[in-house]
Amino acid sequence: MAEADLAAIAPSGRLRAAINTGNRALVQQNGASLEGISPALARRLADEIGARFEPVIYDGAGKVFADAERGIWDVGFLAIDAVRAERISFARPYHVIEATYAARAGSDIHDTKDADRPGVTVLTSTGSAYDMYLSANLAHARLEHSGTPTESFAEFRDGRGDVVAGVRASLERYFKGDREVRILPGVLTKVEQTMVLPGPRNPRISALDRFVARAIEDGFVAAHLKGAGAG
Repeated sequence: MAEADLAAIAPSGRLRAAINTGNRALVQQNGASLEGISPALARRLADEIGARFEPVIYDGAGKVFADAERGIWDVGFLAIDAVRAERISFARPYHVIEATYAARAGSDIHDTKDADRPGVTVLTSTGSAYDMYLSANLAHARLEHSGTPTESFAEFRDGRGDVVAGVRASLERYFKGDREVRILPGVLTKVEQTMVLPGPRNPRISALDRFVARAIEDGFVAAHLKGAGAG
């Protein structure tokens, strides 16, 4: 039987799970089909508590976070961040992903550290975990914001910015085969991904944390990450 606190995440019998398709390391969308570790964990949670899985689709993490207090989703998938902790509760991380930059092929920027200098414009997706990191840590370069990760990548391809930040897997998929763009080998920041509940100090977060722990310990997370090429 499911834990009472866990089942209380979806009291209506519907588990409204915020799925961020902008993070392609965790979610792959093909038409109406959702694959990857995020939707897999949401389906497993729904099955455990006897609820119907209802994805709430977003194209950027910032939009998921913006809706945290609007009662639109019951559970979500976001990176751990101190700013976000003011409005949501985090379970333990189930995966760590890398963020880096894409630069133009002829650029003299060859590593992530090369980008933080005067005269360089860094483009980032508004509200993403790496946006929060850059906002706090970028010392010399100019930081500019776009919308979703895909929108920021498209604007970079069209000529905006000297580098664009993103999850490595998302950058590699978007710019695959593009000879005008290089994905930098260095790591901008490492992002801990987890499941979240709306509200700080949500009383059900301990039950969700135990759910995540089970999914890690029994190999569920590793199997779905390997299947998606994210591990």
